[in-house]
Amino acid sequence: MPYTFKALLVEQPEPKRFIRSIVQRTLSDLPDGELVVRVRWSSLNYKDALSATGHPGVTRHFPHTPGIDAAGEVVSDASGCFRPGEQVIVTGYDLGMETDGGYGQLIRIPATWALPLPKGLSPRDATIYGTAGLTAALPVHALIQHGIHPEGGEILVTGATGGVGSVAVALLAKLGYRVTAATGKPEAVAFLTRLGAELVISREEVTTNVERPMLKERWQGVVDCVGGDTLAAALKSTRYGGYVTCCGLVGSPELNLNVYPFILRGVSLLGIDSVQCPLALRTAVWNKLGDEWHLAQLNDLVDECSLEGLEEKIGAILQGRLQGRTVVKLD
Repeated sequence: MPYTFKALLVEQPEPKRFIRSIVQRTLSDLPDGELVVRVRWSSLNYKDALSATGHPGVTRHFPHTPGIDAAGEVVSDASGCFRPGEQVIVTGYDLGMETDGGYGQLIRIPATWALPLPKGLSPRDATIYGTAGLTAALPVHALIQHGIHPEGGEILVTGATGGVGSVAVALLAKLGYRVTAATGKPEAVAFLTRLGAELVISREEVTTNVERPMLKERWQGVVDCVGGDTLAAALKSTRYGGYVTCCGLVGSPELNLNVYPFILRGVSLLGIDSVQCPLALRTAVWNKLGDEWHLAQLNDLVDECSLEGLEEKIGAILQGRLQGRTVVKLD
């Protein structure tokens, strides 16, 4: 085990001021936990960027290493659940929030946070999916469980160029659904079409007349990654008996809505959480991502950078200038 390792460290030298630097850390700097993992790959999520810039809703205690995704091999495990050298994936729980995360070459965590690397996935593949891929797969799984089938009509995916949205578009298309992708980036039409979207529309088309009590029925199901008016409009325009899944709030955490979609059309709103997702469901969905749901065009979704290259990417994701997924190579 290396005595020192490289990590991105966020420090708070004074109130409301945060600085980021690449430093050498030691194992003693890490929190307690049974499992030590040598991280080979991580990824960049919106939540990581918030943590890296000191957003108190994500991280309150500094110095801190962000990174809510990590894939690599076990160095040691005091719990006995994993053997040294075994490849694992870690997403969710408190990793990268208050517990030092995947932007360091070592993490030390509770053994219950890790899963064996799913068959069919490399560590890099696993972090291309990462928290975003798991979050995208969970609403797809939920729609299927609630009887939403490919022959039933259009599925709307909002925030479609983001990490969650882009994986959701590709997954739904792979499974034979007619996907309508909504985005605020007109230049992304070719990207979304390549992922399998049958139709690409503007986010304004989704929210037109959102102030009305109800909108014309259109969607049999929705994967909403935006929240706010976009989610409200999606609910108002979902067909009778349809299902809307909610897994993001980049637009707004507020929902200005009446009850008409629920009591006049029987629309259901399903909340999606990947952080505390039960182990059995988490394992089942990860195994699907490594097997029958594995995306042939996975590399079309991804950009790659080093720890040193994260600074530029953090600014870009906060400004909405990234599309797809960004993986971080720790070596």
